[in-house]
Amino acid sequence: MVLKGASITALLNPAAYLIIFVGTAAALFVSFPMSELKKFPKLIKIIFGGGQKVPSKTEIIDSFTKWATLVRKEGLLGLENELTNIEDPFLKQGMELIIDTTDSEFSEDVLLEKVSAIQERHRKGALIFSQAGTYAPTLGVLGAVVGLIAALGNLADVEKLGHSIAAAFIATLLGIFSGYVLWHPMSNKLKLLSKREIEIRHIMVEGLLSLQEGLNSRQLEHKLNVYLTPDELVQKYAHTGTNEEVSSGQEKASYSS
Repeated sequence: MVLKGASITALLNPAAYLIIFVGTAAALFVSFPMSELKKFPKLIKIIFGGGQKVPSKTEIIDSFTKWATLVRKEGLLGLENELTNIEDPFLKQGMELIIDTTDSEFSEDVLLEKVSAIQERHRKGALIFSQAGTYAPTLGVLGAVVGLIAALGNLADVEKLGHSIAAAFIATLLGIFSGYVLWHPMSNKLKLLSKREIEIRHIMVEGLLSLQEGLNSRQLEHKLNVYLTPDELVQKYAHTGTNEEVSSGQEKASYSS
C-alpha cells in the first residue's frame, strides 16, 4: 500500500507510538484520579453506543400524559403500581419522591440537584478525552524534537539520519492525528450525548412536578411539548391528525433551517 509515494510500513515506528500513546496515558494518570480513569472503558462503550438507553422525548411525554390521567382519577398514590414498569432509575426515583412528599419545592430541589450531579459526571468524563486531545499534539512536537536530536547525532550516517528524521515527523503526525481525529471527536460525542440526556432529564423533572401539581393530561402535554423541535412535533401528531399541534409544528418548521 502506498500513501503519496510512501509505504504504510514507514508509519510503523515504535518510538513514535511510545512517545505519543504512552506519553498521553502518563499525562492522564497525573491529571486525573484513578477513580475517574477507571471509567475510561465504560466511556468508550458509551461513545460507540453501548451506554444506558434513555427514553425518547416523545415516549416520555406520552407516558406522562397517561400518568396525568391516572393521577386525576386515583391521586398520586395511583402511581405506585406504575413503578414496577419504569426501568429508568432517575425517573423511578423521581416518581417515588413525588409519591412520598407533597412539598413541590423540596421535590424540585432534589430533582434538579440530581440533574446537576449527572451533568457534572458527564463533564468529567468528556474532560478526560478533551485533555488527551490537548496532550497528544504537544507530545507530537516533543517526539519531533527527540527525533531531530537523534538525527543530529547521526549526521555522518545518511541511512540512520533518514530514519531519525522520519521518526521525528511520524511522532508529529501521530500526535496531531490522535488529538484531532480520535480524542477531541470522542470528547465532543460525549458532550452531545450528555446534552441530549440532560434535556430528557429536564422533561422528566417538569413532568414529575406537573403530576405533583395536579395538571390534567392536556395541560401537561402542552407544557412538555415545548421541548420538542418543530419536526418532532409534526411527527408526534401526524398519525393522530391533531390539527392544532400539527399546524403549529408545521408553521414553526417552515421557519427552521
